[in-house]
Amino acid sequence: MNFLAKYPLRPAVTACLMTLLTLCTSACSRRSSSGGLTIFGAVILILDILALIDILRQPWSLGKKILWVAIIWFLPLLGLILYYLVAGRGKS
Repeated sequence: MNFLAKYPLRPAVTACLMTLLTLCTSACSRRSSSGGLTIFGAVILILDILALIDILRQPWSLGKKILWVAIIWFLPLLGLILYYLVAGRGKS
């Protein structure tokens, strides 16, 4: 049985927490010299959040989900590209 199926609100709570953590710890390269978020950084941040939500909705094992979240977390742009190219996403 899918672990997340037992807790219907868990993916939403997890997505909110990941969003807050990503906003708080976004890479310095996404910020301008004045400290504001650049347009490029904001677009990558939004796409990363959408990918994280998509990962949480997939019918994969918990280990595979954690692996993809870690890849996107530590390599925001490259992880996003890899996820959409090679993840083998199924219909959710």
